[in-house]
Amino acid sequence: MIRALMIEGENVTRFHQVERQPLEPGKVRVNVRHIGLCGSDLNTFKGLNPLVALPRIPGHEIGGEIIEVGAGVDAIYAPGARVIVMPYTNCGECSSCRKGKVNACRYNKTLGVQQDGGLAEEIVLPAGKLIVNDTLAPRRLALVEPLSVGFHAVERGRVEKADRVAVIGCGMIGMGAIIGAVARGAEVIAIDPSAEKRALAARFGAVETIDPMNEDVVARVNAWTDGDGVDVAMEAVGLPATFTQAVDLACFGGRVVYIGYSKAPVSYQTQFFNLKELDIMGSRNAMTSDFLAVVTHLERIGDDADQLISKVFPFDDAEQALPYWDGHRNALKIVIER
Repeated sequence: MIRALMIEGENVTRFHQVERQPLEPGKVRVNVRHIGLCGSDLNTFKGLNPLVALPRIPGHEIGGEIIEVGAGVDAIYAPGARVIVMPYTNCGECSSCRKGKVNACRYNKTLGVQQDGGLAEEIVLPAGKLIVNDTLAPRRLALVEPLSVGFHAVERGRVEKADRVAVIGCGMIGMGAIIGAVARGAEVIAIDPSAEKRALAARFGAVETIDPMNEDVVARVNAWTDGDGVDVAMEAVGLPATFTQAVDLACFGGRVVYIGYSKAPVSYQTQFFNLKELDIMGSRNAMTSDFLAVVTHLERIGDDADQLISKVFPFDDAEQALPYWDGHRNALKIVIER
């Protein structure tokens, strides 16, 4: 038996003893060392995640260490190696998988969402879902997955040097989009009501920030772009107002990337889709290439990466982590450490 934290119901988390998973051929047993909490985990805790059936072990932002390997596993996955987990499944047969877009598998089951996640002492996973990395500090391994979602959105938006990019929402996914766009040489304007998150966005390269609660966002963006609008508008909030705002912010001939998804219907004046001839794209999860790009970037920035972590809870205190985040919504990333 091993210990795992379960979300039992709305606002209820509790440790349980659960069965140790068998080690099948092609799979690897991982000692979970670090778990980052995601907004999806918080929504599950608050009873707002329709994709989750309770009880559920949360957690898909995982860094760990290999304990043992099953038959047929490549020698690179050796006991003692540190690993980053890619927490998505892919069937290999649906239309998205056939196109190579395995990140958007029709039947994906993300750890901690459609299946139990990694907030446990250990987890067993297919070897192909692990990236071996012994260069990043162990705590930073848990930053790779959420940042990779933002990096993937930057790839979807075809962001390039000299582009002007607006990122709506400076949570961890939005921060990944900001960091990824800046890494490509783009200029970024970051939009978020939290002064702390706007300041962090500036530290990671945003050249302008906007408080949407006290400023006219469209007017500010138009002033910044000499009336053109941005080349790429990226939405990382998931509200109807920010969905339509992204269209308003994009220039004629621009691109819109939706990372968040709205829980309520969105009403558009669709003529702007045509008048601006916008490319409007969804962005889901991340590819292996996005994970590797994030690893390279984190290796380059070194200790600056730790600014992304708001608070660390010891594993024994993990029952307190989601209630804490619920009361401190300005926290960017909460990490649980074993």
